[in-house]
Amino acid sequence: MAALQRIVELNRRRSDVVYVNAYIRTTFSPLDILSDEAIIRKYRLTRAKIEELELFTQRDLVRATRRNFALSPRVQLLAALRFYATGSFMEVLGLGLSKSSVSRAVTAVTQALLDLPDRMTFPTTPEGGFYAIAGIPRVIGAIDGTLIRIRGPSENEPGYICRKGYPALNVQVVCDPRGVFLDIVAKWPGSMHDSFVWANSALCQEPNSEAEARYNQAHGQTRVVVERALGMWKQRFRCVSNSAGGLKLHPAKACCVVVVTALLHNMALQDGIPLPADEELLVEEVEEIASQPVY
Repeated sequence: MAALQRIVELNRRRSDVVYVNAYIRTTFSPLDILSDEAIIRKYRLTRAKIEELELFTQRDLVRATRRNFALSPRVQLLAALRFYATGSFMEVLGLGLSKSSVSRAVTAVTQALLDLPDRMTFPTTPEGGFYAIAGIPRVIGAIDGTLIRIRGPSENEPGYICRKGYPALNVQVVCDPRGVFLDIVAKWPGSMHDSFVWANSALCQEPNSEAEARYNQAHGQTRVVVERALGMWKQRFRCVSNSAGGLKLHPAKACCVVVVTALLHNMALQDGIPLPADEELLVEEVEEIASQPVY
C-alpha cells in the first residue's frame, strides 16, 4: 500500500511539473509582472516596443504544432531579446526552457526581425549634426569597423581568425551624429582587412582628386561619433561584445544576429530608450584605427 501511495504521489508531482512547464511555454509572460524600468533593464526595449515587435513577428513565430507545448511567439521573442541583451543562453534557461528551445527561438526571431521596415536607411544629403561637432561640412555619415567574436566554423576556420587571434566577423558600420546606424556590412570573416571590407562595399568611392583626399582626411577628425555608437550598441546588446565572450554562434547565424541587434539599437535610439544604467559605457576594444574616409 505504501509503495502504491508513493507511485500516486510521484505521478501527481510529474503532472504538476508538466502543467507548470506547459503554462510557461504557452502562456506565461514576464511583461505581466515586471515594472517598466525592469523591462528596459532586462530586454533593452520598452513594453510598447516589445508588443510592437510581437505583432510584427507573430505570424512567423506561431508553431505549426502544439506537440510538447510549443513556445508561444511572445516567449520566443522575450527569450531572443534576453539573449541579445546578455549574450548568454544561461541567462534565458529555466522555467521550462531548455538550451535547445532557446537556440531555436533565437534563430526564428532573428530571421523574422531581419524584415523590420525602415530601421536603417542611408541619406542622400548631408545634415548639420556633423558640422556642429568640429565644423566639417557636407558629411553624411561616419564609418568604422569592429570585430565581433564568434564560434569558429568547422570549415575554413583559419579564414575567420582575426589579427587578435580569435575567430570573428569584421563588421563595417556607418552612423549619423546621434549614433543611429545608416548602413551595416556583416558578412566578411575576421581575417579580412578593414580596407578590403570598405573597397568591397556598395558605398565605396575612391577620391578623384587630391582635394577630395584631403577632404576625406579632415572628415576623419569627426569619426569619434561612430566609435561611440559602436560602444553604445555593444552596451545595449552585450551578445556582440567581447565582454560577454562574443557571439557563440556559427558565422551565418552570427551575421543575422549582428544585423538584427543593430536594427533594434536604432529603434531604441529613435525612441529615446536609455542605455542600461548599471553598466559602464563600453570603450571600443583598442584597435589600430585604419585611415578610412568619412563621407
